[in-house]
Formats: sequence, C-alpha cells, structure tokens
Amino acid sequence: MVAKPHTKSTKKTLRKKKVHLKFNVECKNPCEDGILRIEDLETFFNEKIKVNGKTGHLAANNVKVEVNKSKVSVISEIPFSKRYLKYLTKKYLKRNSLRDWLRVVAVNKNTYEVRYFHINDGDDNGSDHE
Repeated sequence: MVAKPHTKSTKKTLRKKKVHLKFNVECKNPCEDGILRIEDLETFFNEKIKVNGKTGHLAANNVKVEVNKSKVSVISEIPFSKRYLKYLTKKYLKRNSLRDWLRVVAVNKNTYEVRYFHINDGDDNGSDHE
C-alpha cells in the first residue's frame, strides 16, 4: 500500500450570516389620546431587553431601540424574538395599569400594534330592552 501525500484539507469555511431584524410596536391611538407615552416605552425597552442573559448591553450587541413619532422600532443584528417584544410590551402595559384597556396585536410579520379592547357600551339591539 502506498500512502497518499498529505494535502491541504478542503474544508469549507462557514461564515455566519448577519441577521438584520427590525420589529415595530405601533402605538398611534393611545399616544394621540395621551394614555401612553412613547418615550417611556423606549426607555423601558432599553432597560429591560436582555441580550445573552444580561440587561443593559444593547449597544455592545448591535441591538438598537428607536422612536419614530408613535412607533418604537427594535433593530437587531443578532437573533431576536418578536414574541419577546410582545412580552415586554405587555409587561410595560401591566406596570402602568393599562393592561385592562389596551392589548397587543400582530398586524403583520414584523409589526405589533397596541389597540384598545372593543367594549360594548350597552348599545345592543338585543331583546334585553323589551
């Protein structure tokens, strides 16, 4: 048996893809009514978003929180869960005692919207008023 000469291995180097994620939380109606302050929601996200199990390390891990009028955008270059953003938004609403009037609804793939609950004000056309 003849040994084959040792050549460089043909291993392919795998590069990790940079993930560019952008999630939005739209708060138009509550902000216009003065119930919710968008700046407070931004600071809440900056304080509470955890990256690698630690809060307060957003800039070091390429996660940004931006405000545009009545919308908060979270831009991430690392894997980030949209569901986690909904969890934090609901936590903010609960902390400010707004959870009874507002809910968080997915509008599309990258956007949540904070909406009012639909409450009937007794304007039923039912047979209760006979």
